[in-house]
Amino acid sequence: MFARLLSSDADCSCEPTFEADRLRVESDGCPGAGRLTEEPACRQTVIEALERQDVESVCTRADGFERAYEDGAAGLLVAAGRFADAVGFHDRALAERAREDPLGAAEAAVGREERLARLVADTGLSAFLGADYATALRPHVGPTVARSRIATRPPAGVTLVDRYELDTGAVIRKYGGDPIGTYHLTPAEHRLDADATATLAAAHRRLARGVVTGGERAPSRAVRSVADDDQPVGTLAATLTKHTRGLGVLEDCFADPDITDAFATAPVTENRIRVRCDGETLRTNVRLTEAGAAALASRFRRSSGRAFSQADPTLAATADASGRRIRVAGVTDPVSDGTGFTFRAHDESAFRLADLVDNGTLPAGSAAFLAVVTARGAATLLAGARGAGKTTLLGALLWEIPADIRTVAIEDTPELPVSELQTEGRDVQPLRVSTEGGASIEATEALRTALRLGDGALVVGEVRGEEAQVLYEAMRVGAADGTVLGTIHGGDGESVRERVVTDLGVPESAFADTDLVVTVEAYDEGGGRKRRLRAIEAVRRGATGLGFDSLYDADGGIDRLTEEDTLEPFCGPMEEPPDVRREIERRQAELEGR
Repeated sequence: MFARLLSSDADCSCEPTFEADRLRVESDGCPGAGRLTEEPACRQTVIEALERQDVESVCTRADGFERAYEDGAAGLLVAAGRFADAVGFHDRALAERAREDPLGAAEAAVGREERLARLVADTGLSAFLGADYATALRPHVGPTVARSRIATRPPAGVTLVDRYELDTGAVIRKYGGDPIGTYHLTPAEHRLDADATATLAAAHRRLARGVVTGGERAPSRAVRSVADDDQPVGTLAATLTKHTRGLGVLEDCFADPDITDAFATAPVTENRIRVRCDGETLRTNVRLTEAGAAALASRFRRSSGRAFSQADPTLAATADASGRRIRVAGVTDPVSDGTGFTFRAHDESAFRLADLVDNGTLPAGSAAFLAVVTARGAATLLAGARGAGKTTLLGALLWEIPADIRTVAIEDTPELPVSELQTEGRDVQPLRVSTEGGASIEATEALRTALRLGDGALVVGEVRGEEAQVLYEAMRVGAADGTVLGTIHGGDGESVRERVVTDLGVPESAFADTDLVVTVEAYDEGGGRKRRLRAIEAVRRGATGLGFDSLYDADGGIDRLTEEDTLEPFCGPMEEPPDVRREIERRQAELEGR
């Protein structure tokens, strides 16, 4: 049950309501609009309420805008309520002052007598002595339609490094001067005037109540149904779409091409979102609300068809944000203190080999070799640690499979450029698999299904379970008679063999059907994160067993990719190694733009 307390101050019409450990203040129509930092009358209304009950946060709402006073700001208000209540038995005038000006009242009490000074300390108000309201009562703010809150002021003592505007209308300011820099984001909706913000709230109410329909166009229709001719309808419609059909403030983050990752750490209401921008991790001025985390969780459950709850507390999904493909990993209770997310942009999924040559990931000669042997049906495992670029390289190699070859791609989380390939007229059949249940099939069954779908190339997004045995059995009996590509965790050929043979139970004689193990790695350079081709190894059967022949080693200075022994396994009927070498040279010239 909620306890409603009406203000007794004639200058303030705010209406506080206790909701569990939060004080919600409806400030529509109040001249002070619930601005506790600037308006003593609104501050008095809130502190009067807090004389009766402590809370963890205070949230005021006015004209479609919300201000959340949390952490230290809530602590000041609660301490002021305790002090006003306690000091009222000794000094009514000081209690009245404490409701409007708690910082001034605390300083006056400390300077008057020991009994009053002790009350300042006992109620916790002494922790704020010497502060000012602009700093101590700094709220996180946002339109009521948004499920995130923004700290409008940058941290104290920082230096502005850069400022620019995104296509979404958001303004970015980067600050340095702290051990970790600040990515300060001001969304377009935070620059609206009061009338436009109220219009946005009215449009949201109409949309939420189902008064306006129309699918993807419904937000725009809702705005136009309530907006005046002189209001920024385009900005309002884009904002409403972002917060009801998109990922909210994350749309602004990923509109910045320098952003590759965003981290919403649980509990999200206590931790600001962090981003990786141009290889550097920065804190932002943005927090998700509990409702925001819940809305994202619900969205990803619907889009992925997978459970995400206490019974299934982890999630892997994909989403689109500002035209970019985003991979989402989520955790929730009981494995986490609430719901948290990691978002990673996978723009690289549509990269071609030429792009990887241009950005320094692959030397042109190595890229040409991989292109030619992939087109000729090589069975290749791409190895590396998490984030090394395995999937990026795998996606680029898919373009090297001949256009007349059918490809079946098996993934648990869609990351490969299947739609792009299909748009270009390639015959690519995706199969969605699950490792944790959901609207999909198990990896082993997916692989058996793929082998029944016709001859051609077989692509496995990640080789990590019992499906490896089916894959290698198919290769052994010739069921997978075209190109075979897959990614796997490992640092070199030996570690990959250990993973496949020992951990996944594939006989070593079957593993020998692998032609190549290609290792990629990520490394830090110049303050940024880069990727490179580390090694290419050929799997060889020898008199003493299975071994690896180093064909390329970035650190060891080895490059034997065009030697006859290297090319012999990839020769077609009536071909010799020089024929394959000429094809590699031709492809290298294309990649180098010669």
